[in-house]
Amino acid sequence: MKTILIGGAGGAPSEGVINSLLACPKGDEVIGMGSDASDLALSSAGRRYFVPSADSPTYHSSLMEILRREKPDLVHFQNDLEVFEASKLREEIHSLGVKTFMPAHEVIDTCVHKYKTYLKLRNAGITVPTNLPLNSEDDLRHAFQTLGDKDGQIWIRSSTIGGGGKGALPTNDFEFARAWVNRFSGWGQFVAAEMLTARTVTWLSIWFHGELVVAQGRTRKGWVHGNRTVSGVTGVTKVGETSSSPHVDEVAVATVKAVDGCPHGIYGVDMTYDWQGIPNPTEVNISRFFTTVLFFTVAGLNMPAIFKNLVLHEEFPALHRRLNPLPDGLLWLRGMDRSPRLMTKQELEGRIIFPT
Repeated sequence: MKTILIGGAGGAPSEGVINSLLACPKGDEVIGMGSDASDLALSSAGRRYFVPSADSPTYHSSLMEILRREKPDLVHFQNDLEVFEASKLREEIHSLGVKTFMPAHEVIDTCVHKYKTYLKLRNAGITVPTNLPLNSEDDLRHAFQTLGDKDGQIWIRSSTIGGGGKGALPTNDFEFARAWVNRFSGWGQFVAAEMLTARTVTWLSIWFHGELVVAQGRTRKGWVHGNRTVSGVTGVTKVGETSSSPHVDEVAVATVKAVDGCPHGIYGVDMTYDWQGIPNPTEVNISRFFTTVLFFTVAGLNMPAIFKNLVLHEEFPALHRRLNPLPDGLLWLRGMDRSPRLMTKQELEGRIIFPT
């Protein structure tokens, strides 16, 4: 039996991974650590350790203390900040006999900083929405003049480490945009971009020393509590649907190879369709599974188990195909304080009465 330590335990992104690992028949032990005590107390991990936030000066020593005490075979992290900070410690982690499965640190650095990702993709000839860094109010004026859609709207977001639509704002109002950036002390840390459509798709993949192991596409049918945010984006998918598209596969593979010449680890490509119907990569979620990874596990594709088995058991999955092995049209319905449900569109409609 092997032992796996998962960071961010108790939070939704990590619990999907933990529950997927616990569903693996090999019976490996899963322990957790996290910096939110109330989340951590709810984790399905066998043992739960409190650690400070990854940007805390005591995170390093706390992590190493847990690794020395538990001696896990593998440690995995599930949020951008911890992925970035732990990546810098990988040599020390490995010296304790603990494995990681992460891309090179320079790849992680590129992907957790969205403007760096944009430059990589643009220079590789991939279709992406034009991004302009906002270092001053003049930059913001220029963005409105050059990027505005037919209604004058642009998209503003933070380009620093963080998910969940951090700092996102669609607006055609210069004064509102200026106040928004000021509110977050965002000059030099925010970018402006062209507005795309509301249609999005996500592509999650695992690679091993340059070889694609498995990838699966998923469309998003809205955000949990999206109507309570200015941007409409929360980073928490409300309804996901399995999907496959050769065009999406082509763009996603090109995106991964643009940020990493020899991909190794987890690469999640978020794409938004432009007005010409082309999926534009907007970010690469690096070295972590997306929050709804349990969706795929319940549907029959346990990607965290594949990830773990590659590292700890040198075992590659037996799949009928590597690209999009799940059938299209499976739905994953999510909401607060209720268990998510897997069903088809027909099953969903069969549970509801639609008055005529």
